[in-house]
Amino acid sequence: MNAIIISIGTELTTGQCLDTNAHWLSERLTDLGLRILSHITVSDDVTQIAESFQRAMTEANIVITTGGLGPTPDDLSREALAIALKEPLEIDDLAFKQLESFFIRLQRPMPDSNLCQAKRPKNCEIIPNPRGTAPGIVHSSQSGHFFLLPGVPSEMKAMYEQSIEPLVRKLSDGARTIKSRLLVYGMSEARIGDTLGNLMEPGRNPSVGTSAADGVISIRIVARGKNDADAQILLKNDVSEVKTRLGKAVFGEDEDSLASVVGQMLLERGLTVATAESCTGGSVAKRLTDVPGSSGYFKEGFILYHNSTKTARLGVPDDLIERDGAVSESVARAMAEGCREVSGCDISISTTGIAGPGGGQPPDKPVGLVYVGLAREGTTDVRRLVLGDHLTREEVRDRSCKAVLNMLRLWLIESR
Repeated sequence: MNAIIISIGTELTTGQCLDTNAHWLSERLTDLGLRILSHITVSDDVTQIAESFQRAMTEANIVITTGGLGPTPDDLSREALAIALKEPLEIDDLAFKQLESFFIRLQRPMPDSNLCQAKRPKNCEIIPNPRGTAPGIVHSSQSGHFFLLPGVPSEMKAMYEQSIEPLVRKLSDGARTIKSRLLVYGMSEARIGDTLGNLMEPGRNPSVGTSAADGVISIRIVARGKNDADAQILLKNDVSEVKTRLGKAVFGEDEDSLASVVGQMLLERGLTVATAESCTGGSVAKRLTDVPGSSGYFKEGFILYHNSTKTARLGVPDDLIERDGAVSESVARAMAEGCREVSGCDISISTTGIAGPGGGQPPDKPVGLVYVGLAREGTTDVRRLVLGDHLTREEVRDRSCKAVLNMLRLWLIESR
């Protein structure tokens, strides 16, 4: 079964309000095995709304709209549905009585403007609204069901759960859709696409797709089955195959972060870590300590923005900074080693770089140049990152944090 979700309101098309209804409905319908064909957002124009209704009726088995059922002149969903169905609007007796009862409970007279909320196209039925004055409307035919719900999220959700979900669950005949999200760092989206290849073919079940945000690639796996057990098998097989193909580039699932994954690995190994940060200004330490239970592995952090503090706190030689500059492999190495010695921890990590927007000296030291270091017993590794001057200051800091945390993650894997 296919579904289309239509969100109505000029406040949505102009960006004044965020459409959370479509997101919520998509998750609920997908869980019931429906395939969401599209989200449509339409301004308060009765002709445009009616046209979107007519198109959706021909394309999907289930159409759910939110918004446009209030008592004001810009609430046009009822009129648009009447136009789309070529039916007149009529007063629904049950809806009228519910409206009267609502205002009686409030001990207020019902304004004339609210009367329109009792109207529905001739061959439609009313959906009760237990939380407000705007009843919903449903039109059913051999081809499917068309639902109009109010835009107020609390009202929409209550009406969906009470009147719509039981029907959709029955129509889906036990079908289930389940999802997983694998998180990848250190591999480009293009390379991931090449590696996964046939798993991402259109029309395949499970469907596999990617999206990128802030240097992390999310791999979405959506499995549809005739029942929950069937869907679970399909999902499990694809999750396993993706992990096999991408290997160590997969660092977590769903709500994991690099910091939470690293923290868990440190706890399991009984290792401690400290941080020495320049360009990231304490962000690495914050991410590590944002994780519950971080006191079990995080010792302390140093923020060493001025060159003199690198020497005073961690013993980075003055002549080293003078010779190579604060943003250099040698200084990143000395920071990591000094941090480990001072803190007495098992591992220390360091960052030094040029976050911008100024301060760069191209071509040797452009904005976005960062060195990250990892010191442990017997050896220290340093990586040079050229993140690019197209990134904002915050983006350079964010990518630097992720790079050094991933560096630590990979070492923890390889040193088992």
